[in-house]
Amino acid sequence: MRELELPRSLLPADGRFGSGPSRVRAEQVQALAAGATTILGTSHRQAPVKHVVGRVREGLGDLFSLPEGYEVVLGNGGSTAFWDIAALCLVQRRSEHLVCGEFSQKFANEVAAAPHLQEPEVIRAEPGQLPEPVPRDDVDAYAWAQNETSTGVMAPVRRPGDAGNDQLVLIDATSAAGGVMFDPTQADAYYFAPQKAFASDGGLWLAVLSPAAIQRAERIATEGSHWIPSILSLTTALENSRKDQTLNTPAVATLVLMAEQIEWMNRQGGLAWADARTRETSGLLYAWADRREEITAFVTDPAARSQVVVTLDVAEHIDATAMTALLRSHGVVDIEPYRKLGRNQLRIATFPAVPPQDVQALIATLDHVLDAIG
Repeated sequence: MRELELPRSLLPADGRFGSGPSRVRAEQVQALAAGATTILGTSHRQAPVKHVVGRVREGLGDLFSLPEGYEVVLGNGGSTAFWDIAALCLVQRRSEHLVCGEFSQKFANEVAAAPHLQEPEVIRAEPGQLPEPVPRDDVDAYAWAQNETSTGVMAPVRRPGDAGNDQLVLIDATSAAGGVMFDPTQADAYYFAPQKAFASDGGLWLAVLSPAAIQRAERIATEGSHWIPSILSLTTALENSRKDQTLNTPAVATLVLMAEQIEWMNRQGGLAWADARTRETSGLLYAWADRREEITAFVTDPAARSQVVVTLDVAEHIDATAMTALLRSHGVVDIEPYRKLGRNQLRIATFPAVPPQDVQALIATLDHVLDAIG
């Protein structure tokens, strides 16, 4: 397969299909370069950087159509850091977790290891399957991933049927935020990082918090029942975010790239536009899998299939690793499966920055490879 030469006319104009870090648009990079002398290398406590943070917070508020009282909060570290923040500042005693892959399992592990919390209730599903929450009185928080990046399973953002007023819903939206429509009133902490749909670098976490989540964090901080480091304090992050800043120096370039992406998405038509675009591009790939006998959608339930991270099984007699290596040598990159899943598979991101024509070109390229190897 290595000797196979792919016609340049087939290849996508941009061959980046990674599930994170994702492709960054050239216009974002140009905007970063244009502001290099006035923003980069300056104090994050001063107006130029605070203005960028304000653009991010205001832009997300518009993108998500946030209701009165919901706030955009940000801090240093990625979604991994927010798991610790949630365990310290949002879970009061016990939580319920839906686990359907690597990342939803990691948050459950963090909570299970927290010495001040009770053993969490964990509902597991096999990779590629979608678990459902079970309403119960003995938990004060429900947690799951809106999109499990490792497997391509997508879950609805919806409060469990009998959830009480003092039961928070914590949604890891890292690979879904900005690419999938949701109702913000159905979650209390909708948190994510910038390196997926927002086409930026990592190093930050962002969260949309409901009034109930803010009250919970303030109550836990006031009670002082356990030590909360400043860098993991949600109330500290909230206090700083309201000033359009972070506790410590943030990744300023990341903020600039993200602000540009959010404003671009809002100009296109906001979250409704982004949702329609990712449905279209992912739909092209699922339809292709239906046409090719060598390719099968890993997530068997169409209702649970991700519209931003498409996972496709490849028939056993075809070496998917050799296929992805061939495409990589031609500039089509990061379509390998999640390493720990260990499947003969392709994993293709269809975030808003990925246009339909590039997905169509990728499909044509893959068709050429499959036809050539028989």
